[in-house]
Amino acid sequence: MSAPPLSPAELRQLVRTVPDFPEPGIQFRDITTLIGHPQGLASSMHHLAEIARAAQAQKIAGMEARGFIFGAAVAVQLGLGFVPVRKPGKLPVATIGVDYALEYGTDRLEMDPAAIVRGERVAIVDDLIATGGTALATVQLLREAGAVVEQALFVIDLPDLGGAARLRDAGVEVRTLLQFDGA
Repeated sequence: MSAPPLSPAELRQLVRTVPDFPEPGIQFRDITTLIGHPQGLASSMHHLAEIARAAQAQKIAGMEARGFIFGAAVAVQLGLGFVPVRKPGKLPVATIGVDYALEYGTDRLEMDPAAIVRGERVAIVDDLIATGGTALATVQLLREAGAVVEQALFVIDLPDLGGAARLRDAGVEVRTLLQFDGA
């Protein structure tokens, strides 16, 4: 990055708020406007990479789909490997998986257990933490594979939805660049 990174306050200005999506009363935080801004995207990766470096991560994991964007870029910046945590049926090898609760129903995440060396320090990177269901399932899956997961990094936290607190209760430090209060 040739120009100095944008500050979190400047990054916040790049996140579009869409009122009443996907239903009335919801303020949807649309990160595609930040991803589409070259300096905003580079700055986000810079800040996340610095946090992961300080946490002494040995690998970065990201959840499908936007976790792939942020996580892979952070891994490249740090010269680390990237572990994709996928939706079911997407990997061509034997996987381990975990089912987790959604607001209405369940979902599943899978990964290649050979992607982790037992005892490796893995930081999770994703775009947004809301209720924490996907992030907690990712922590469980990575730990089952033998990873030490103590850090989860997000561009945005929606603290009113409680996901960051749930991760902290699971022994994971949560670091975010931006916070948006309210639903």
